[in-house]
Amino acid sequence: MRKIIAVIISCVVLFTIVSPLYTIADDTANSAKAYVLMEASTQNVLDSENADMKLNVGYLSKLMTILLIAEDIETGKYLMSTELTASSTVTGTKGAVVWLEAGDKMTVEELLKAVIIGNANDAVTVLAEKSEQSVKNFVRRMNTEAFDLGLRNTAFYSPYGYYDEREYTTAHDMAVICSQLAKYDFLRPIFKTWRDFIKSGQTELVSENKLANSYERHVGFKAAHSDETGYNIAEGGMDEAGTCYISVVLGADSEDEMYRQAKSLIRSGFTDYKVTATMFPDEMLMPIKVRGGCDSAVEIRIRGQSRLVVPKSVKELSTAVVLPEYIKAPVDKGQKIGSAAFYSDKKLVCEIDIIAAENVEKLSFGYVFRKTLCNIIK
Repeated sequence: MRKIIAVIISCVVLFTIVSPLYTIADDTANSAKAYVLMEASTQNVLDSENADMKLNVGYLSKLMTILLIAEDIETGKYLMSTELTASSTVTGTKGAVVWLEAGDKMTVEELLKAVIIGNANDAVTVLAEKSEQSVKNFVRRMNTEAFDLGLRNTAFYSPYGYYDEREYTTAHDMAVICSQLAKYDFLRPIFKTWRDFIKSGQTELVSENKLANSYERHVGFKAAHSDETGYNIAEGGMDEAGTCYISVVLGADSEDEMYRQAKSLIRSGFTDYKVTATMFPDEMLMPIKVRGGCDSAVEIRIRGQSRLVVPKSVKELSTAVVLPEYIKAPVDKGQKIGSAAFYSDKKLVCEIDIIAAENVEKLSFGYVFRKTLCNIIK
C-alpha cells in the first residue's frame, strides 16, 4: 500500500477555485434555470446555480462564432478592413438579417458589427465561409474549439443560434467562451455599441442587450430571448484596473429579471472579491518517485494560473497538501497526482489538483534493451 504524505503550511493566498464556496447576496434570488459568476482572467467560478445544466441558449451561442472570427483576425487570416463578398448562400437566410445579396461587399468590421450589434445571420454566413470555406466546416471548428477549451457540456449545430433541440451548452461553458472573448480589445468598441449604421448608413443596427448603453461597467457580450429558451444573457463588467467579471444567466422568466440578475452578480464580484497573484513554495513541488517507469521520477505542478480570485475577507490561509510517496507508470501529462486544500481558520476555501508536468512511459523490455545497447556502444 502506498503511503500518503500530508503537509500543512501557512499561505497568504489560494489557488484555482474548483467549486464556489461563497454565496452572493440574497438580492440575486431569481427564477432563472441557471447562472454563473466568473472572473475572466482566472476563470474562477465565484458563485453558481445549475452551472453544468445542459440548455439551449438560442442566439447566445453566436458568441462562439464571434470568438472564432476574432481568432482569425488576431492570427492575420484577414483584417478588420478586409472586404468580403457575399455568396449565393446568403439568399433566404432566416431570422435577423441585414439583407445581403449575392455579390454584396462589406468589410469584416461591418460584418462583425452586423453580427454583434444586429444579430445578423447573413453576415455570419459571409464570415463563416471566409474562415472555413463553408458553414459546415465552420460548425465543425466551433465544436473543436469547444473541446480544446475543455467544454465537455457543449455541442453546436450551426453558427447562427437557431433553435435546435440537439444543441446545448451550460452557464459555465458560456462564461468560459466569454472569458476568451474578453481578451480581444478590438472587439470591445463593437460590444459596447448599442446602436450603429452600416452599408453607407442605409442599415440601422440596434443591440438587444440594453446594458450596452445603460451599464457603466459594460464590456460585452450578448442578450437573447425566445419562447423556447426564455431570456438569456452573458454580460461582462470591467473596472478601471482591468478586472472583468462575467455573469451568465440562462432561462430567466423576464427581461427585467435577466438584467437585474446579471448586474447583481457582477456587482457582487467587485464588492466581495479581489484578484491577487499566486505563490506556492517550491519545496512542496519536488518530483514524485515513479515505479516501473522509463524515468524514476516525474515533475509536478499546480493545476492553475498565476492569478486567482479570493474573497476580500480572506487574509492568511493554512494549506494541506496530500501527495503519494510514489506512483506507478505509465504517467500522463496532466494526470492528477495529489491535491492541495486551503482553509481560512477551519473553513475549506478551495481545493485544487496537483498534476504531472510530463509523461512517463511504462518500462518495457524494448526500452531496457535499447538503453543497454546505447551504454555498450558508448
